[in-house]
Parts: sequence; C-alpha cells; structure tokens
Amino acid sequence: MLLLWIVTFSLIGSVGAAAGAALLLVFPQTIRDALVPALVSYAAGVLLGAAFLGMIPTALARGEATLILPTVLAGLVLFFVLEKLVLWRHCHDRGCQSHHGQTGPLILIGDAFHNFVDGVVIAAAFLVAVPLGIATAVAVIAHEVPQEVGDFAILLDNGYGRAQAFWLNTLSASTTLPGALAGYFWLAQMQEAIAYILALSAASFVYIALADLVPSLHQKTTASQSILQLVLLLTGIGTIAWMHHAR
Repeated sequence: MLLLWIVTFSLIGSVGAAAGAALLLVFPQTIRDALVPALVSYAAGVLLGAAFLGMIPTALARGEATLILPTVLAGLVLFFVLEKLVLWRHCHDRGCQSHHGQTGPLILIGDAFHNFVDGVVIAAAFLVAVPLGIATAVAVIAHEVPQEVGDFAILLDNGYGRAQAFWLNTLSASTTLPGALAGYFWLAQMQEAIAYILALSAASFVYIALADLVPSLHQKTTASQSILQLVLLLTGIGTIAWMHHAR
C-alpha cells in the first residue's frame, strides 16, 4: 500500500506537473505572465512550509541536532554547487536562458537529474508517514509546474516544436518514478539514513525557494502585486500547516 502511495504521487509530481505546464501554454502570453508569478509565489510558500514545518522537525526527531543541522547547511552549499554545474536550476521565463547560457539538451539533462532526486525525496517522506509524504509531494508539484512552463518556453525558443518539447519534457520529468522506487527500496533497508535524506531535502526546498523563486518575485513588481505575492506565499505555508494539523 505504501509503495502505491509513493508511485501515485511520484507520477503526479512528474508527468502530472509536465502536463499541467503544457496546459498553461494553451493560454495567451498575457494570461501566462499573470499566472506564473502567482504559481511561483504559492510554490515558494509551500516549499518553505514543507521544509520548516515538516522535514526539518521530523529529521530532528529521528536524529541528533548536532548532525542534522550541519547536514542542512551542507545541503545548501551542495545545491549552490549543483546549480553552478547546471544540474539544479529553476527557470520560469525565457530570460533565464541567456542568464544561465543553457541549451535545450542541458535543460533536459539537468531536469532529469533534479526529478530523480525529487523522487527519492518523496519516497523518504512517505517512509516516515503518509501525511508527510503527501505534503512533500504537494511541495514538489507546486514548484515543478512553474518550472516546467519556463522549460517549455526555452525549448520552444531553441527551435523545438510544441509536441517535441512536450514529450522531451515529459521524458525528463518521468525520472521522478525511478528515483522514488530507488529511494523506497534503498531507504527501507537503511532507516537510519532517512533523517539525513530529509535534512538534505529540506535544504533543497529552502534553496529553491530563497535562491530561485523569491528573487524572481522582486523583479518589477507594483505594490498590489507585492501584496498578492505575500498572500499567496502565506497561503502556500498555510497549506502545509493545515496538512500537518489535519493528520
């Protein structure tokens, strides 16, 4: 039953996110320009909520703080390095293509690696408790949808057709499932490693939220847009808080 939960939410978090992003491309550019920042604001809140209200407290309950907190810190440095190597990135518009100097194949390879890690993260959370797994999967889905929209835009700008971009993006997203299966079978035998996987996962969520998502929200915003972003960010945090309170 637990494996079924993991497989289901891994598929929703990968293929479902890619399909949702593709659906957004149906809307006119003006509507996408309004929707994507809203999704990014909400995703930032969900990621921070999942890290600080779920993953870190659970990791601390299963391990020593003197080891868990340095693991979180080391994770932040690790994801900084991975982003420099173009293996860990979050793009939400065409502009970041020139910023990172990436091409279509690099984006697909980097996303495949990232989504595989997301699968391990989902499996680790479910092995602790189903509610934590669901909250973690929601966080993965929330930040994957706006990223996939940005990926589609870049692939289209690189000359890929819409159908080709969709299938290639879906293929790179599908690595979440093997990551989840690998995490499930490995961590089931290595229970003591779960606390540290959760700590690293929390670091990835905090890094994505604060290094990638939040800075993009500060670009050319009006007072009303800033208020809306704050409301959506708090709504994302509230979503995770509600999930943990309801369990």
